[in-house]
Amino acid sequence: MKVKVSRKEHFNAAHRLFNPAWSDEKNLAVFGKCSYPNYHGHNYELIVSLTGETNPDTGYVYDMKVLSDLIKEHVTKKFDHKNLNLDTEYFKDLNPTAENIVMVIWKILRDKIDPSLDLKVVLYETERNFVEYPAA
Repeated sequence: MKVKVSRKEHFNAAHRLFNPAWSDEKNLAVFGKCSYPNYHGHNYELIVSLTGETNPDTGYVYDMKVLSDLIKEHVTKKFDHKNLNLDTEYFKDLNPTAENIVMVIWKILRDKIDPSLDLKVVLYETERNFVEYPAA
């Protein structure tokens, strides 16, 4: 039988949503105030879930301390109190929408976690707006 375990973390980051190929007017029409050139920030909430069989020796699906350390080292440390557009390599050429951020986080963690475990990442950009990857 499979069990899902989840770890919640958070980070604060600034970003600007814009397409450099578009005019300021078009960016404003598509992205609204999120396209303002001086950036804006969010207090992101991150939930990382792993689903798999429990280990008969430990009773764990995955050691939650190890999961917490992975998230802190490979996500929080790189994104917290950063300007995602300017301070991270991930968004130099990728618009840091919530959808793109959640997929980047998933890719970062997928390489570090046993592929036999299903990985799902949920990212809350605001209290009411959140994305998850993979969907369904």
